Amino acid sequence: MARILSIDYGLKRTGLAVTDPLQIIASGLATVESKQLINFLKDYFNKEQVELIIIGEPKNMDDSDTHATPLVEKFIKELQKHFPQMPVIKVDERFTSKMAKDAMLDMGLKKMQRRNKALVDEIAATILLQEYMGRR
Repeated sequence: MARILSIDYGLKRTGLAVTDPLQIIASGLATVESKQLINFLKDYFNKEQVELIIIGEPKNMDDSDTHATPLVEKFIKELQKHFPQMPVIKVDERFTSKMAKDAMLDMGLKKMQRRNKALVDEIAATILLQEYMGRR
């Protein structure tokens, strides 16, 4: 089996998580500068077999788009341009950053570690992936 890759896309940074090849466990992969993301993914796809990308879709509580939704939509088009054979599924990302911060608190991370936005993004991508795996 191949891995599933999760993307928590942001204007500056993007958190990434992946499953193991058997798609049992979701783990944080990295946080990458968004402008370097396509190159990072090209390199990663050359090393690892990935069958699916899930990407967080920003939505308000009333299901309307947020200010970040067009940014994510634009990136999805770029993904499809560079990786046309790779399926991309949007998943609701509401509360993932809050859940990531709560998880960091539960892990006992110190205040300075919890302020690390790159770590928050990576954990949020992991939560997205865990929730997706739990629903299918």
